Amino acid sequence: RLRASVAPEAVLLVVEDNGVGIPEKDIPRIFERFYRVDKSRSREMGGTGLGLAIVKHVAQLHGGAVSVQSRVGYGSTFTLRLPPGSDRKTA
Repeated sequence: RLRASVAPEAVLLVVEDNGVGIPEKDIPRIFERFYRVDKSRSREMGGTGLGLAIVKHVAQLHGGAVSVQSRVGYGSTFTLRLPPGSDRKTA
């Protein structure tokens, strides 16, 4: 599920799933480059472990942040928080 909201202080994009969840011990590392929670499963499904690191980097470049809440067996919720843009046009 994807939700978006705009407030004076931030734009929020929230992505929720009902997947396997992320073990608590892995949460501090999931935004590191090349980190994979389950190495064997990641090979089967593809991926390099770069996606979340890229999201974090781009968010920070725009003055924002990304966070996660997860519970094993129930899924995860990722929140991308960005500062609101200006109304001025740039070329």
